[in-house]
Amino acid sequence: MQVFLEIEGYSVIPVPGGQEALDHLRATEPPFLVILDMMMSGKDGWQFRAEQLQDARLGQIPVLVLSGDGRVREKALSLGIREFLPKPPDFEALLAMVARHCH
Repeated sequence: MQVFLEIEGYSVIPVPGGQEALDHLRATEPPFLVILDMMMSGKDGWQFRAEQLQDARLGQIPVLVLSGDGRVREKALSLGIREFLPKPPDFEALLAMVARHCH
């Protein structure tokens, strides 16, 4: 996914887990979009999202949920996220969602 998005001209900064993602977001300018895998090491997607929403600056960053769980739609909506894709993602759908947020 990272290589695909970079080939399409997007800058991608991968991080291994939820805590690392929060630390990175707090230390840099906000990205146009966070692509959130619900199953991460350390803090998972649920914990990441809860902490993201507690921070006014981070809470404004749009999120796209990816999950191999068959209930990806329900999971995303329960987190207040309207963008979601099942794993493995349809790359055309992924590109369309990323394009809506990234200029």
